Amino acid sequence: MAFVTRFAPSPTGYLHKGHAFSALTAWRAAREAEGRLLLRIEDIDATRCRPEFDAAIEEDLTWLGLNWETPVRRQSEHLADYQAALERLRDLGLLYRCFRTRKEVLDEIGRAPHHPGEGPDGAVFTGGPLPLAEEQVLLDRGKPFAWRLSLAAARRRLGAAWDRLRFTEVGQGEVQARPESAGDVVLARKDVGVAYHLAVVFDDALQGVTHVIRGLDLYEATHIQRLLQALLDLPTPLYRHHALLTGPDGRRFAKRDHSQTLRELRDSGVTAEQLRADLGFGAR
Repeated sequence: MAFVTRFAPSPTGYLHKGHAFSALTAWRAAREAEGRLLLRIEDIDATRCRPEFDAAIEEDLTWLGLNWETPVRRQSEHLADYQAALERLRDLGLLYRCFRTRKEVLDEIGRAPHHPGEGPDGAVFTGGPLPLAEEQVLLDRGKPFAWRLSLAAARRRLGAAWDRLRFTEVGQGEVQARPESAGDVVLARKDVGVAYHLAVVFDDALQGVTHVIRGLDLYEATHIQRLLQALLDLPTPLYRHHALLTGPDGRRFAKRDHSQTLRELRDSGVTAEQLRADLGFGAR
C-alpha cells in the first residue's frame, strides 16, 4: 500500500513550534516510507481564517525545509463537495435541524439528570429534533439553525455494524470507536456551511490519505470521524496521534495562548536547522 499522509493546518493564526513538530513528524514519516506528503489548508471558517495566515503557512514550512505535493487543496474552494456529502446524509435521514444557541445547548446539558461528560468538541449534546410543527414555526420565522448528526438515526442505519466500528492507532492496535462520546455533533452551521468532521473525512478519502498523523488533541475526534466514514462508505486510514509539544510552563503550544510563532523565532535569529534540532529532527 502506498503511503500518503498530510499536514492540514487552519489559517487562523501564524504557525508555532507545535505546528512545526507536527509537520516535521508527518514529513519524516512520509520520507521514511518513501511516500507522499500533502499540504491541505483547512479554511472553511471564513470568520476566522485570514489570507495573510494562509500565505505564511507555506512560507514557514519552506523555511523549515519541508516539501509537499502540489496543488495544495484549500477547503474553501471545494464547499460544493462538502454540501453534496451533507445532502447525502440528510437524504438518508441522519441529520436534524438544531435551532438552539450554544448557551441553550449548554443549559439543556446542565439540566440533564445524568451528565454525559465531555466530547472532543465540548459538552455532549443528544437533544434530538423538535416536533415537526414546532420546527416549521421556527423555519417560517427565519430562525437560523445548524445541522446535527443524529446518533440515534446513525445507530439504526448501521445496525449490528455499529458495534464493529473500529480504527487502527499505530503502535496501539485496533481501537473500538465510541461515537457516542461526541454526541450529536454539528456538521453545518449558517455561518460555516460545513464543519470540520465532515470536511476532513471527505478530503482524506478524496486525496487517498492512508495515514493520518496529527496531535493527541485530535484523538477523540477520530471516534465520530470513523462513524462518518461508515455512513458515507469512505475508507478508514490508519491513525497516529503524536504527543503534544509543550512550553516551559508545561502548557501545550496553542494559537489562542499567543504561543511564540515561527516567524518570531526566525526574526529573533533562530535558524531552521536550530529549530529542527531543538524539536528532535536534526539535519535533513
